[in-house]
Amino acid sequence: MKIIIGSDHGGYAMKEELISFLKGLNKHNVINMGCFSLDSVDYPDIAENVAKEVLREKNTFGILICGTGIGMSMVANKIKGIRCALCSDEYSAEMTRRHNDANMLALGGRVIGLELAKSIVVKFLESNFDGGRHKDRVNKIINIENSGL
Repeated sequence: MKIIIGSDHGGYAMKEELISFLKGLNKHNVINMGCFSLDSVDYPDIAENVAKEVLREKNTFGILICGTGIGMSMVANKIKGIRCALCSDEYSAEMTRRHNDANMLALGGRVIGLELAKSIVVKFLESNFDGGRHKDRVNKIINIENSGL
């Protein structure tokens, strides 16, 4: 599975740890889209780049990390085709994949601990879309997105 990951300076430390963790699982191709230091960066730039890269290939997921995850998720969800969920627990990570077919996950590097973040990421990546009635609901999201409102 291909995972595109990015952070701002507030999520940098967690991103670096998650990259090592994901590579250690030997199941994922992880691509780091920045930032590459603790120097201050503008989170909208990182979130936009990661979201656009996620859309380039099927079976690709994105992970965004900033201080709270809020800003990153807001930016990602502006990109047509992205369904990014800010999660701070495993249940939400599972359900956003199962019911919302989310293709991106946002995390708060200053809000949750590293071990919880690892568990959330694993749950997100291991959960599959249920389809069925949820497909109809996701299609409604897509229709709203396509309406241009």
